Amino acid sequence: MKKAVVLLSGGLDSATVLAMARTQGFECYALSVDYGQRHHAELAAAQRVARTLGAVEHRVVNIDLTGFGGSALTDNNIAVPQQPSAGIPLTYVPARNTIMLSLALAWAEVLQAQDIFIGVNAVDYSGYPDCRPAFIEAFERMANLATKAAIEGHALALHAPLMHLSKAEIIREGDALGVDYAQTVSCYQADEEGRACGVCDSCRLRRAGFDAAGVKDPTPYRSA
Repeated sequence: MKKAVVLLSGGLDSATVLAMARTQGFECYALSVDYGQRHHAELAAAQRVARTLGAVEHRVVNIDLTGFGGSALTDNNIAVPQQPSAGIPLTYVPARNTIMLSLALAWAEVLQAQDIFIGVNAVDYSGYPDCRPAFIEAFERMANLATKAAIEGHALALHAPLMHLSKAEIIREGDALGVDYAQTVSCYQADEEGRACGVCDSCRLRRAGFDAAGVKDPTPYRSA
């Protein structure tokens, strides 16, 4: 089996991507990043998802982005928005996906894996610049210029299979693959039990996705 590194946040999208990579025959190595986000419930969820979906190994790397702040997810002085806003929202974390993909690239090269999977999405997402096709294409080009493996003829492929899917399509795909979405945490400000706030941007997109997909939403909401 070919090896792949799968970035796994513990949320709905990345869990679906892990299931898709496994279905495609990859031996999956799941990578999560503790970057100083507001809660660790999603990292506990990532551990559950990795185990349930058969990842060969699951690692958590610590990178403290609270030292820079600049985001509602890494700076407690910036409140998580409760209403949709124009432009790129305050929950955008500067350079987060660039850093995470760089870590995945490093591990992939050590594993002699030529494939990396990430659950970015440009349809039902929040307009983050590092979730767009141009960024993914540019990172793949960079990776094949920057690594010993690629220079020696082992090119890397960066997969973003959810890029052009709606949230409802993602949920239907994962549901068909047997993903247990009750194990996932998407909320930007979930409590330590993993209960979602129900009002942040991520919660709104997730709830609307389940409604549109016609799939029962298993999310425990604090407001429920």
